[in-house]
Amino acid sequence: MNIYADRSKYKIIIVLVALLIGSSSVYYTNYLVTRLAQREREQIQLYANAYRFIVGPENNESIDFVFQEVIRAIDIFPVILTSGNDTIINYRNVKMPASVEELPITDERKQSFLKDELEIMKEEHSPIKIDMGPGQSQYIYYRNSYLLSQLQYYPYVQLTVIAVFAFLAYLAFSYSRTAEQNQVWVGLAKETAHQLGTPLSSLMAWIEYFKTDPKFADDEVIPELEKDVERLEMITARFSNIGSMPTLKPENLYDILEHITAYLQRRISSKIKIHIKGDKNLPFVNINKHLFEWVIENICKNAVDAMSGSGEITINLKLLNTNKILIDITDNGKGISKSNITRVFEPGFSTKKRGWGLGLTLAKRIIENYHSGKIFIKQSEINKGTTFRIVLNAE
Repeated sequence: MNIYADRSKYKIIIVLVALLIGSSSVYYTNYLVTRLAQREREQIQLYANAYRFIVGPENNESIDFVFQEVIRAIDIFPVILTSGNDTIINYRNVKMPASVEELPITDERKQSFLKDELEIMKEEHSPIKIDMGPGQSQYIYYRNSYLLSQLQYYPYVQLTVIAVFAFLAYLAFSYSRTAEQNQVWVGLAKETAHQLGTPLSSLMAWIEYFKTDPKFADDEVIPELEKDVERLEMITARFSNIGSMPTLKPENLYDILEHITAYLQRRISSKIKIHIKGDKNLPFVNINKHLFEWVIENICKNAVDAMSGSGEITINLKLLNTNKILIDITDNGKGISKSNITRVFEPGFSTKKRGWGLGLTLAKRIIENYHSGKIFIKQSEINKGTTFRIVLNAE
């Protein structure tokens, strides 16, 4: 079972389970709210019966008991008693503001406030009718208790807390996974650099030996071998820099691009041409030359693979807003599908049969983590080509 490869499926499963838990929580809480609301209405009905008993002709010595034990027991409900024409007769547990617009509440303001509360109560619940005798009725309006109001909003607060916790857990998991991957890459890079050291020393010794042999005095192979050894030394330095903050120096980007493209041009098909356009005298940029050349090399090699043996690669340099330098690398290869554009920088992603799919991942790390720049696909069209854009800060 490859969890990492099937992570999209597992994310969907986790989301579905979370939705199931959340919906179950909302359903059960709403069930409890309904039961509690029914119970509160029964208590209001009890209050209405007690009130009718108190003011009715069957009044007796138990009135005080009913008032104390029944009516006081429902002090948690805001209640308003009205006549048939909505005239407010009495109220209970309706919290009055101490003042309105910095002025003490008068009887007129109190009545206005109670009428506003009455309208709110009408929207929340239907009133309980009290039959006071032939042709006489009174009505009790009420609002939910504070406990019931809290319970109504509880599932949404709960879901919010769960969502925040899940998001933080996801961030922590992603950070942990990224840190673990970084440690693997750093270890692999440093081990590679270490392993390259021994054969490099041997190659350098053999070159010096060939130089002393008169048979190779004018042979063009020796200079080319020296260039390749120099190249291997640079690659070793690149791998050694992974995992540690590299030294940045002010460099002329045009000169660096000329150097790396000249090296690449001799080692790719003669039917593929690399062109550099733009101002040669742009402001210098603080970069690590070896790592930056690695980025250009990775992008150009991907472009070469995408062009199937023939085509053009154009590198265009331009200054933006005096402090940003844009580097556009364009090929006329097979392009990248929309579904893959967002994945090309992911570790292990590759449309080629060979390779580990780490080239563009390392390029992104080098540009964004080490040079505080940006790298992205500016545009791509199937069978027409792709443009990568690098944005760096000028000195």
